[in-house]
Amino acid sequence: LAAAAAMAAKRCTEEMRDRVVLGEFGVRNVHTTDFPGNYSGYDDAWDQRRFEEAFRVDVIREEGDALEFDMVGIDAAIANAFRRILLAEVPTMAVEKVFVYNNTSIVQDEILAHRLGLIPIRADPRLFEYRNQGDEEGTEIDTLQFQLKIKCSRNPQAAKESSDPNELYFNHKVYSKHMTWVPLGNQTDLFPDADFRPVHDDILIALLRPGQEIDVLMHCVKGIGKDHAKFSPVATASYRLLPDITLLQPIEDEAAEKLQKCFSPGVIEIQNIKGKKVARVANARLDTFSREVFRHESLKNLVRLARVRNHYIFSVESTGILPPDVLVSEAIKILMGKCQRFLNELDSVPME
Repeated sequence: LAAAAAMAAKRCTEEMRDRVVLGEFGVRNVHTTDFPGNYSGYDDAWDQRRFEEAFRVDVIREEGDALEFDMVGIDAAIANAFRRILLAEVPTMAVEKVFVYNNTSIVQDEILAHRLGLIPIRADPRLFEYRNQGDEEGTEIDTLQFQLKIKCSRNPQAAKESSDPNELYFNHKVYSKHMTWVPLGNQTDLFPDADFRPVHDDILIALLRPGQEIDVLMHCVKGIGKDHAKFSPVATASYRLLPDITLLQPIEDEAAEKLQKCFSPGVIEIQNIKGKKVARVANARLDTFSREVFRHESLKNLVRLARVRNHYIFSVESTGILPPDVLVSEAIKILMGKCQRFLNELDSVPME
């Protein structure tokens, strides 16, 4: 009995250390308990060698501007710091100043400038410096200049009975493709192969009618999302813990089919064993944890829903300014820089 009790206690401790458990009315083991002396018999003191052995990064999927990867063996604080750096501290280039020479469209100058600022610009921010505060005029090392000059006119060839603006007018839709790069200083020599332009050509900026025109000059500068959302390099950057689903006893026939419908497609599969339909967990990673299973009295005590505490699934979707893998490596460099600055601060402060 004593041995059985010891085994049960050990299993309970392992669950508390390694799993966040989702119950019907709450979540257990939410807080990190991975620190020395918290559990008898466990040496939870941080050790670099042990950390390096356990830590790993697995790239799961990379398609265009989307990247999914696993980061295993870290604490929630590090994962969240990494997410926040991706959102707010990896720099990009975006429109900061708009010089309006003429705007007779129905879009007010302030709204037009705001719309232009939110258009992602395909330009590597690592090629540029931050502009000094208070500088009115940009230079070739800190500014990209774009021009948008377009006027709407009637199409004399249009059929008289037509009511389609696409036939009646020329340039009645102003798109991001109409923005053209105007080199500053010696940028033509600095960037001979550069193709600075908006990431997407089909972003609608304004609608015009005959006689209306827009003539503006834009200055793009380097900035970070912490200062303004237009500088954020990602559309989304999020993480979730790896799902862990355990069937506590065999679930067969009708109960197996009902269980399968409680989870996302592909999570539970039904096998035919000796003429019986038997449920098994095929891929817990696909589940979104709707907890639908807890609505069924006959099933809710047969399944344990949990998440692996130190296994983070990151999803990063770039705006297209930089590829997502480059964004991730830049975020890691920024996090390393923060750590180094902190260590330097500790060294410089005299201990009392």
